[in-house]
Parts: sequence; C-alpha cells; structure tokens
Amino acid sequence: MKKPASVVLTLFLVATMSGQSGNDRNAAQSNREAFVGAWQLASLEEPGADGAVHKADCTGMLVYTRDGHMSVQLMYRTVRPASSDAPVQYAHGGYEASFGTYRLDDDHTFTFHVEGALVRALVGKTLRRAYELSDKRLVVRSSDPNEHWRVIWERF
Repeated sequence: MKKPASVVLTLFLVATMSGQSGNDRNAAQSNREAFVGAWQLASLEEPGADGAVHKADCTGMLVYTRDGHMSVQLMYRTVRPASSDAPVQYAHGGYEASFGTYRLDDDHTFTFHVEGALVRALVGKTLRRAYELSDKRLVVRSSDPNEHWRVIWERF
C-alpha cells in the first residue's frame, strides 16, 4: 500500500527537524546499547608525582543504564595523600563514587552530568569524556587537556 504524500512529508520533516537521519538515530541507539550494562575495572593509568604514567592499584565498577543513567565506584587499595597538583579531585579517602546521567555525543565522547558524588564539589558538574568502545572493552579518558588519566573497563 502506498503511503499518502502527507505521511511521507511528515516523516521527512520529523527526521529533518530532529537533526538526525534514521540511520544516524539507529547508529546512536546501537552505540548506546553497546554501553549499557556493568563494567569492571581492568586498569587505571594516571600520572605520578614524578610525571610518569603509572598503573594505579585499584578496583571498580561502572554501570550504564538504557535510559541514560550511570554510576561509577572505584577504590584504591592503598590510600594515597591528596595531591594539590591534580586539576580535579575525584576520590576522597581512596574511594571514588558518583552517579548521574550521560549523553553520547557524535565525536566518540560522552557527557556525564554528575547528580551525586562522594566528592561534593563534583555535584552539578558536567564532565566530557572521550571513549573507545569495542565488544568487551571500554577505554575512557578526560577530554580536558590538563587531565592525563586513562581508565580501561571490561564487561562483566
């Protein structure tokens, strides 16, 4: 059965006004589905006091939901003193925890809006993160050029 011209025009206008074609929406939805689920920490790399990148001794879990929420918890096995050199402090007492909403962006980044966090200065912040995603691995980095850490997550 042939669709009336008004239906075709309406579908075209909806796709045009949303700023995404059907293929773009399908790709974005597929990409979000790849994020959804629980991830365990494989490694966290961060600069040390000597300026060299070190692998931190920690464990953690990251969860993304289908409806755009996320939660992360990370525990350093050895509590280190806070560094005033770090541009942002994410952990307190060797523990990092935050939750909020996320939005996938078009350029292999996502935006995390912090609704709650152990470090209360993060509450209300919007954090942009670069990512690389494969079937079983998610690599996340800050998009802030002053932050030089990298976190690798693996699917549970």
